[in-house]
Amino acid sequence: MGRVHSFIGTGDSYDWANISEQVYESAKVRGVSVRWLIGAAEGAPHFAVRYFEIEPGGRTSLDRHEHDHGVVVLRGHGEVLLGEEVAEISFGDAVYVSPEEVHQFRCLGDEPLGFLCVIPAHRSASE
Repeated sequence: MGRVHSFIGTGDSYDWANISEQVYESAKVRGVSVRWLIGAAEGAPHFAVRYFEIEPGGRTSLDRHEHDHGVVVLRGHGEVLLGEEVAEISFGDAVYVSPEEVHQFRCLGDEPLGFLCVIPAHRSASE
């Protein structure tokens, strides 16, 4: 059965009803949080949708996965490393990260970089 998580964000806050913010804590990550919007809790068998937010000056880890990603930027300004190429990204930009591609997202500017990220529901145990 489907489920709706209503957007309850106000001003600078991007939040959804019944969704908890999880903060990443790692030496490889700085200023990153994630909210799982659609996934196992909703019974989604094939994909998951997450909302990532990176604080100004923050970055995700330098990653490489077996699965691909689809990303759509909702707020802020930043850059993405894809393999050996760096591209600037901002509101409305769509990013495809192919399987096994080295990637990293970084926030530039004074406001958080926020984006939706779609991944397969079933990923390797090492991810």
